[in-house]
Amino acid sequence: MTNDTQSAEQTDGFNLVIDALKLNGIDTIFGLPGIPITDLTRKAQAAGIRVISFRHEQNAGNAAAIAGFLTQKPGICLTVSAPGFLNGLTALSNATTNCFPMILISGSSEREIVDLQQGDYEEMDQLAIAKPLCKAAFRVLNAEDIGIGVARAIRAAVSGRPGGVYLDLPAKLFAQSMDAAAGRASLIKVVDPAPRQIPAPDAVQRALDLLKTAKRPLIVLGKGAAYAQADADIRALVEKTGIPYLPMSMAKGLLPDTHKQSAAAARSYVLPEADVVMLIGARLNWLLSHGKGKTWGGKSHKDWGGQKFIQIDISPQEADSNVRIDAPVVGDIGSCVSAMLGGISAAGAGWPQPSADWLGAIDERKTKNIAKMAETLAKNPSPMNFHSALNVMRDVIKANPDAMLVNEGANALDFTRSIVDMYKPRKRLDVGTWGVMGIGMGFAVAAAVVSGQPVIAVEGDSAFGFSGMEVETICRYKLPVCVVVMNNNGVYKGTDVNPTGGPDVAPTVFVKGARYDKLMEAFGGVGVHATTPAELRKAVEEAVRSRKPTLINAVIDETAGTESGRITSLNPTAAKKK
Repeated sequence: MTNDTQSAEQTDGFNLVIDALKLNGIDTIFGLPGIPITDLTRKAQAAGIRVISFRHEQNAGNAAAIAGFLTQKPGICLTVSAPGFLNGLTALSNATTNCFPMILISGSSEREIVDLQQGDYEEMDQLAIAKPLCKAAFRVLNAEDIGIGVARAIRAAVSGRPGGVYLDLPAKLFAQSMDAAAGRASLIKVVDPAPRQIPAPDAVQRALDLLKTAKRPLIVLGKGAAYAQADADIRALVEKTGIPYLPMSMAKGLLPDTHKQSAAAARSYVLPEADVVMLIGARLNWLLSHGKGKTWGGKSHKDWGGQKFIQIDISPQEADSNVRIDAPVVGDIGSCVSAMLGGISAAGAGWPQPSADWLGAIDERKTKNIAKMAETLAKNPSPMNFHSALNVMRDVIKANPDAMLVNEGANALDFTRSIVDMYKPRKRLDVGTWGVMGIGMGFAVAAAVVSGQPVIAVEGDSAFGFSGMEVETICRYKLPVCVVVMNNNGVYKGTDVNPTGGPDVAPTVFVKGARYDKLMEAFGGVGVHATTPAELRKAVEEAVRSRKPTLINAVIDETAGTESGRITSLNPTAAKKK
């Protein structure tokens, strides 16, 4: 081939974006086609990238975010400009809050028109809007910079504390052409995008010295510990120290929930009674009552309970965010846990085990609470309540520990978290740090695509409404997803009434007797109407076995549940009623 022929070979922005993603191991895009990125989705699919097309960008964004959590690679969400970008922005913000690596790539209007506010199609300064809501934001204007733009986005998403990144690609960029050889040379394969951050030896020793002094130690595992995929070392740390542990909801399964050291069934006892608490990938935010208040033994919500804290986190800024952290250990979770484990192993038989009194007191309360729960689960009321329905889900997950469990709602979330045991890491995906509604179907699609395992999504009927149209997506891609809608006719419960006596129902009440199962049938999936635990069990077991898209309308007593679930204290009206 002559030099003239070589120079005549051209590439363009479309192909450079695709080549840059493929060069960095990106094999899946979640998104929704439209102007100006329709051809990008077509070309990406033709190039061998799997393109999962959704019905709403927020759900595609949620899928990308949880794919990032599961794979440690940035999940990619691709949207159109302005409204599509805004729809994806909620998921991007949620990913950043939850420390999920994700890149939202959106087409946009031309800069010269946007900057002069001349009224272009879907005109919006998307970069400016995205910046405050994500970890980093970049715009690429020239084809030769696409490689750098993609590389910077990948590194920003996964390095340090992971998060959401926005990449703005104006429409004009895609049609830009350049010499193909120069284009290939401009692409960057990111080397070591998430480098290990080794903790300082003195920080590790300080933490170990504090841990040795504990009479009532406790380990709290957060979803950061699950993301780290340092499962063997985390388990070894827990078992070698003999310290009881409390898993946050997405850390369930790092060790089986049935593990003898799990203190989950004695949560309300161990938090206020522990004297030294080691946080591994967990933040002292609202989910842990900010490390103070009555949850931790304080007299009021502002009082510190007197615990000493060891915090393992990749961000030094996380320490002291709510209470004093006596021994911060800054670094990536894997390196920190390995260093801690090395120090404990070096101590050998000299490492102190927790006192028999502390372990005995925990076991006593666990035994009592587990027996009480078993008694409740054994009941078979008619109609079903959350406990009798979730007893079925508990058994199904126990029999299928590789299945992915997606969970959202208020009562549906709270009861599932406490009733359904998990046995393997990163199998439970839920609303996370923000506690948002609407993650369900996006998470379910991504969990099926990434894992290849059956997915069971336990949804409150209100939560399902935020993303329910994606059952068509589940059917279109023939994904092994079983959606279980806990249908109690409304938000929290379906018993509210209009105080005026007017024709409108109360704001929290839905259509009585709604048949959500028919929605799945409309798109060729399996719909089941279940009114008893036996019917529910049969339907879920068949869905897992057949791997067919299935939606089970599980009819729950509309009086079951409580307003706001377990966060009633955050709802002023409900708290006052209580």
